[in-house]
Amino acid sequence: MKAELHIQAARRDTRTYLKKAYFTPPLKVADITEDKKANQLQLMFMSSSPGILDGDEYQLQIDLDEGCSLELQTQSYQRLFTMKQGASQQMRVSMAKGSSLCFLPHPVVPHERSSFSATNDIYMADGCSLIWGEVLTCGRKLNGEIFQFSKYHAITQVFIDQKLRIKENLLIQPSTMDLKAIGQMEGFTHQASLIYLNEQALLPAIRETITTYLAQQTDILFGVSATPANGLLVRLLGQRGEQLHTCLKTIARHLPQTTISQSKSIAHEP
Repeated sequence: MKAELHIQAARRDTRTYLKKAYFTPPLKVADITEDKKANQLQLMFMSSSPGILDGDEYQLQIDLDEGCSLELQTQSYQRLFTMKQGASQQMRVSMAKGSSLCFLPHPVVPHERSSFSATNDIYMADGCSLIWGEVLTCGRKLNGEIFQFSKYHAITQVFIDQKLRIKENLLIQPSTMDLKAIGQMEGFTHQASLIYLNEQALLPAIRETITTYLAQQTDILFGVSATPANGLLVRLLGQRGEQLHTCLKTIARHLPQTTISQSKSIAHEP
């Protein structure tokens, strides 16, 4: 099945609102913003399908106007069912000057013999803030399906002023890779990553906060490194998807998302 989703957020005074929402089955989007006076818009990306099926092709587009603030959530774990041909998803994000986006989707659960490819292209203008995460599990671990999927391939590219600044290329093919080897999963079954970019962020203090928090967690391996732009990249290895997802959400709460454009608007709000 081919499905499309297009979200456009705009700003009225100091508040972000959903200007446009177009989607085809089984996709849909819901406004879950509790505080209607808040600057940030909160949307939930939903699907009436139990997961991604063989032959599915998803086309997603998110456009943020200048000064917008959007938090995009998902409904539940993303299941990739058994496939013969494979499925794909392309996501394009366009962020105008001074906008901010936080997207930390639920973990992906690839079932036995599933094959999935995803491409995320993120275009940022000056003064934007981005929090972007991903959690990949080994499959239905409690059912004994540990790395029995065929392929999972996700490419995430971040462009700032049309220049490629960050490229993440995650490829897992269990049948052709020794996932227990050094530099691979090293005995862990789940992995996560988080990209944070913000020109205003004071990275040394933020990095210390993240490191201190992660050091208190059990049964995980982590690393925090600087990015070519003003930001941080966090990588996690663990044994449970929920734990890694919680770690990403907790880290996000410590990350400043307000941009220069949004700060000026808030300062002038009566």
